[in-house]
Amino acid sequence: MTGLVRGIFWGGTICGVLDALAATISFAILRVAPTRVWQNVASGLLGPKAFQMGKPAAMLGLIFHFVIAFSAATIFCLAALKTSFLLSMPIISGAAYGVAVFIVMNLVVLPLSAMPKRPSSRTRMITQIVIHIFCVGLPISLSASRFMQRS
Repeated sequence: MTGLVRGIFWGGTICGVLDALAATISFAILRVAPTRVWQNVASGLLGPKAFQMGKPAAMLGLIFHFVIAFSAATIFCLAALKTSFLLSMPIISGAAYGVAVFIVMNLVVLPLSAMPKRPSSRTRMITQIVIHIFCVGLPISLSASRFMQRS
């Protein structure tokens, strides 16, 4: 595999796993079952009916989650081919990328989805930004830096 492919593969995989764990745990603290968490993700495409579809919708939501994780890793790695700063300063670029992904998801993707709208709190928003920095941006940037550095 080329460095680009390995950067995308490992960045997407680690991001997907860490972010899935973070989502599952953070909602478990609020007493939300894992199936419900992933049905919520599936509701982005299926709308409210995802909550009546049981485990198949939850599995579809988990698949969507990994598609998003690999898409985020692909975008970062392709950008890193053109912008060496992204690879040479992975902590800064990863933290910034995590915040950027949070913003795009919350201001573009979710409003355009069929997911039922829910109120948010400042605490939840801060928690989500921290999760996006440590479980999305940094795993992607560190994987890209590790596998795509020019020799």
